[in-house]
Amino acid sequence: MTQPTISPHHKKGSPAIAVVPSLLGHCAVQAGGLLGLEFQPITVEVASRRGPSLFQLAGLAETSVREARIRINSALSHLGITLDEFALTVNLAPANVRKSGSGLDLSIAVAILGAVEHIDSKATNDAVFLGEVALDGAIRAIPGILPLLDGARKNGIRNAYVPEPNAREAAQIHGMAIHAVRNLHSLVSHLQGETYLEPLKNVTFRPSQRRDADLSEVRGQLAAKRALIVSAAGHHNLLLVGPPGSGKSLLARRLTGLLPPLDAKQALETTAIHSIAGVLNSARGIIDVPPFRAPHHTVSEPGLIGGGSIPRPGELSLAHHGVLFLDEMPEFRRGALESLRQPLEDHEVHIVRARMRTRFPAHPLLVGAMNPCPCGNWGNPKTPCRCKPEARLRYLARISGPLLDRIDLHVLVPPVDLRAWTTKSGRAPALSSSEARKMVNRAREAQSIRYRSGDVSSGKNSLLGLQELERVADPTPEGKRLLEAAIDKNLLSARGYVRVLRVARTLADLEGTERPQVEHVGEALRYRLPDLSSIS
Repeated sequence: MTQPTISPHHKKGSPAIAVVPSLLGHCAVQAGGLLGLEFQPITVEVASRRGPSLFQLAGLAETSVREARIRINSALSHLGITLDEFALTVNLAPANVRKSGSGLDLSIAVAILGAVEHIDSKATNDAVFLGEVALDGAIRAIPGILPLLDGARKNGIRNAYVPEPNAREAAQIHGMAIHAVRNLHSLVSHLQGETYLEPLKNVTFRPSQRRDADLSEVRGQLAAKRALIVSAAGHHNLLLVGPPGSGKSLLARRLTGLLPPLDAKQALETTAIHSIAGVLNSARGIIDVPPFRAPHHTVSEPGLIGGGSIPRPGELSLAHHGVLFLDEMPEFRRGALESLRQPLEDHEVHIVRARMRTRFPAHPLLVGAMNPCPCGNWGNPKTPCRCKPEARLRYLARISGPLLDRIDLHVLVPPVDLRAWTTKSGRAPALSSSEARKMVNRAREAQSIRYRSGDVSSGKNSLLGLQELERVADPTPEGKRLLEAAIDKNLLSARGYVRVLRVARTLADLEGTERPQVEHVGEALRYRLPDLSSIS
């Protein structure tokens, strides 16, 4: 029992006034935050007592969290609950972890209701509450609901309450009873036992077969189409160089149609990234096709690779398991382009801040497109180039050698021959995306067989190391001689040598041959040579 104390303000000789701290209640509710894709468990504790209206918030909360008091006070007033007679102390534990965003609103509101004994605090046990509370009590969607629920499930929590607009996304999580909440009134009624919110029915993932664009719509450009197939088959980065109007963007946008469909793990990982970034379509609830991202060349470095005071994924991570298309590549900021170099090798982005360190996966197919010169007409037989040689050199130098070295396939895309649109041969049925996808799938299956047998450490040729390539991509004697001739002429760097072997292995997989033949090595070299300096 709490012992009464004497008020420090009473005067000597006057009757002593016993001051008894009127502790009314205490409630703890589970919530969560995200550091990158990593779930951070948060416990919301609220202690209340009778007394002058007071609201104290502790626990390293940022502005959006501190403003929850305003939203929650208004929402509770719509339920006929006023907090004017209570002094509330809210603690967000652990206290040394920074909290941000409005996703803690619902957990704070529920903890307050438990502390003032409007609901039984036991009803909140083994449950996580996620959502933003509107002024009228509606529960609004929040970003990152998928990784939040997945993290809560891995932490042993078996019940969850999420905003109704996040329902389709939340239904992808299995192993939890997830309740979609429309407003605070329906949640309170459920927790009081007056009504019951049915748990969501889990959704079984099925990869989508829809494709937005078909390869057959591109007339001519047989060499570039071949490069697209090679890129998709071995997951090789691609650079398209050609004048304006040659179809570079048209080709790049058809690459996702050649990629294998996402499996359940890839879809959930990609969806989690889009959910954190707040760009997920709530009507779909999941990314079920390889994503295609095409940022404008004015994008900043954090916008491209990720960052910010509260780390968020950039375009590189949003294109994970899909295609990142950089049109007009030399026009991008030099710093933004150079920031791609390490993630292209590591396949993830590391973001370090003073108080936090996080990572985002980033393994898309990089497709760059550029003109051969500032005016775009160098090498165009119909339109003469107006650029001076030094201007062409400066333009091409905007893409550094180390970055070019990380791109396996360099392809010259010539101007479009309009006769391909008018002649009978041009109107003949062209290779479709479904036909090309069958070729890609056969090559990918050959890579998967080597991976499952333990011969290599990855099911993608683009990830194989030199020792693995010497074991599974050893060219025929004729192919070796061709490769040695290129080395003798100093036409390849050490990284370029490895990448030629990777591409040769993919070409052999497309043909169904056990070893790369001389023609495979020759084609792989042509994708590296001539380099950009040769067109200047």
